[in-house]
Amino acid sequence: MNINHLIWRNLRKNLKNYYLYVFALVFSSALYFSFVTLQYDPSMDETKGSIKGAAALGAASVLLVAIVAIFLLYANSIFIKRRSKEIGLFQLIGMTKQRIFRILSAENLMLYFGSLIVGILVGFSFSRLMLMILFKIMGIETAAAMRFSGQALVQTLIVFLCIYVLIMIMNYTFIARQSILSLFRVRSSSEGKVGRLSFWEIVMGLLGLGLILSGYYVSSKLFDGDFLSTAALFGAMLYILAAVIIGTYLFYKGSVSFISKMLRRSKGGYLGITDVLSLSSIMFRMKSGALMLTIITTVSALAIGLLSLSYISYYSAEKSAADSVPLDFALTKTEDADLLGQALTKGDVAYSLKQVEVIRVPADIKEIQDGGASELISSGEENIDLVVVGEKAVNQLNLGKNEALFAGRNDLLEKFLPLKDSGEIKLINGQETIPLHYLGQRRDQVISTQYSIGTMPTLVIDQDLFEHLKKSSDKIFMYNGIQITDSAKLDQANEIFHEQEPLMKGSPLSRLDLIQNQRLNMGLIMFIVAFLGLTFLITSGCILYFKQTGESEDEKDSYTILRKLGFTRGDLQKGIRVKQVFNFGIPLIVGLCHSYFAVQSGWFLFGTEIWTPMLIVMAVYTALYSIFGILSVQHYKKVIKSAL
Repeated sequence: MNINHLIWRNLRKNLKNYYLYVFALVFSSALYFSFVTLQYDPSMDETKGSIKGAAALGAASVLLVAIVAIFLLYANSIFIKRRSKEIGLFQLIGMTKQRIFRILSAENLMLYFGSLIVGILVGFSFSRLMLMILFKIMGIETAAAMRFSGQALVQTLIVFLCIYVLIMIMNYTFIARQSILSLFRVRSSSEGKVGRLSFWEIVMGLLGLGLILSGYYVSSKLFDGDFLSTAALFGAMLYILAAVIIGTYLFYKGSVSFISKMLRRSKGGYLGITDVLSLSSIMFRMKSGALMLTIITTVSALAIGLLSLSYISYYSAEKSAADSVPLDFALTKTEDADLLGQALTKGDVAYSLKQVEVIRVPADIKEIQDGGASELISSGEENIDLVVVGEKAVNQLNLGKNEALFAGRNDLLEKFLPLKDSGEIKLINGQETIPLHYLGQRRDQVISTQYSIGTMPTLVIDQDLFEHLKKSSDKIFMYNGIQITDSAKLDQANEIFHEQEPLMKGSPLSRLDLIQNQRLNMGLIMFIVAFLGLTFLITSGCILYFKQTGESEDEKDSYTILRKLGFTRGDLQKGIRVKQVFNFGIPLIVGLCHSYFAVQSGWFLFGTEIWTPMLIVMAVYTALYSIFGILSVQHYKKVIKSAL
């Protein structure tokens, strides 16, 4: 048998162990090539707005390279250790380490670049689909043509060639450092096993849980007014990051084993076959992969959190625009409203006009402030200016002479400046102080945000009192809101608005423009985060799967003994299913908890809706992640079947 024949036979023999590795490599190279193709696609520079699509995709491609490189290097380290006995046998029959390295390099060369070529072809086939998805998310009406980019091909080949060189360096270093004896023991020594928990491991486990919970608690208080300076806020963020990451590592290093030990003790030493195959294995193996699991959990939480926040902003586009512009168009000048009205009439577009007088009045609202960051807002000033309108601006509202309420409540204000449901507001009209009975807040917006002061809502007061204040006010404005009667003609009306906009003297706003701009901005971010998250999900799922396949081969002798003792395949498979729920479920659940508290601490900065977008993202991520757990169970079934 010559060397070429040996290389070919080894490749065929090991191909069944590499199929998921090949899939992940094909997927990674296809996604990277698609990203780079989009980066060089001319249509990305023709999109409307100020988004630099190619630059954003270029930055994403760098992160994608880092994810893929780490995954391929880690996966290669698993497979080279799995073939350690084979390498030792080659040395026993007289092969030099250099020749063994050449054999492995030749195998890897065919496998790696064969998968890379397939990945590039797949990536090219799906590049137009990805471009169509991107344009659909961003709301861009343009054709997406399929273009093959030579620049993208060269860049992809260079990147993956560099990764291949790193893999070869890793393989050469591994073979050069190992003796024949150590090669036969490398797999058994790769997982540390401990007979019992020490006192320090128990302390470590409790400390890990404590750090995670403290990080969650601080994140829940992040914007509640407990941190009233930039330094304090920054310090709290650093503490959350450090506590959660270190706590996650200690959780895997000690907490999981500690909890499993408590469960075993609660059974009084009477362990069934399910307990032996699940709890015992998890106690001793999960702690050895604590660093890897910490990285997977942290990046999973980051991916879920970022995707949830970007989807919250995208999902809330219409509601956020409605909060900013209550009607279809908002104009600060009456002459601009007349100009647009004439153009709409000429274009046969029916509309209604709403005009509201607006004044600004100094006020003292300290009595109705309910903690939060009120000290930051009211510090240095006794009073703050409020935007005030009369009750006629709100339909079916009848206020008493000394009554007032806020309209236009928003989640951001509620977090930073929560207000009580009742109390007293004092309006300052020159030397006159007018006390008002505060009746609470309502969600609907009365006027557009062009008149707002910061995030403060609009104060609605009795109409007679409003007229009285208006006489002595030098800050009087007119809000002009235009509502299109037939929603089917809104696009036509928006085109007319853009035609007249250069002739307008004020600061006009279009609700449709706000929706489109937010979707344009957040659509690209959501697209990039989604595909980076999907790449990490695939690669991390493959890593956990590889780890489980290695464990199944190590435990095959145990399954043989258990089968000889009379346990059925069903008994063993039940324990294996529980084990995979723990192996895949624990990192997933911890990652979901991390992302949940991260999103909860600052979601209101991104939009108006939280639960629907966040739950959709978490459900999709969980479903995709579960696929690898199912594949692991299927692999274990094959091993158990062949154990006897």
